Amino acid sequence: MKKLILTIVAALGMVAGSAMAAGGGHPLDKAPVKTNDLASLQNGAKLFVNYCLNCHSAAFMRFNRLKDIGLTDQQVKDNLLFTTDKVGETMKAAIDPKQAKAWFGANPPDLTVIARSRASSAGSGADYLYTYLRTYYRDDTKLTGWNNLVFPNVGMPHVLWELQGERRPVFEEHESHGQKTHVLKGWEQVSPGKMTPAQYDAAIGDLVNYMQWMAEPAQNTRIRVGVWVLIFLGFFTVIAWRLNAAFWKDVK
Repeated sequence: MKKLILTIVAALGMVAGSAMAAGGGHPLDKAPVKTNDLASLQNGAKLFVNYCLNCHSAAFMRFNRLKDIGLTDQQVKDNLLFTTDKVGETMKAAIDPKQAKAWFGANPPDLTVIARSRASSAGSGADYLYTYLRTYYRDDTKLTGWNNLVFPNVGMPHVLWELQGERRPVFEEHESHGQKTHVLKGWEQVSPGKMTPAQYDAAIGDLVNYMQWMAEPAQNTRIRVGVWVLIFLGFFTVIAWRLNAAFWKDVK
């Protein structure tokens, strides 16, 4: 029994260690996800096309599916399509795959379901993306000139730096049981961006909100249908209970 308990504890430790490694050991912030907020989803879609779709594809999402978040085909054509794309096509990256591999060492991953695939014991996939996109900092030792607290030594540059500006993390040293650790105390703004910190956080919230919706566009419909199914089952249960009572009344 003791051996079994030790095995379970060791396995849980390995799982926790893997989760920390996947998240860089940095705690995740709660993403302000609200997939029924059409204005947020539309702004997130705009940010995704302008900043993410240059290198990353969303091969399982078609542009015309954006009608589900309140956009018309004409609005998609005017604001979100590249000149050679059609509204019925999937979201393909603008970059050439060979160039991407030469520049980054590998093709940037598809982002269609990234908000689901990044979920872990540390938080949801949306929490991961929300924290990741807000914790870039300047690091001149890296080839891209950038590093990230959630994903240390990341190969992706900070494509949103013009919006956020350049920042540097400020750490505080803590000592516990003879071991020293560095905890994030705050951020030092090296150069300003086009947005204030609050505006940037809100924009990233919209972007992550859209990516969460894109990972399962039917989720709002699923939730609405699920609510009505539960209401029907509850109503039918009451009717069945009363019919059962009326049937057995004469038998007794």
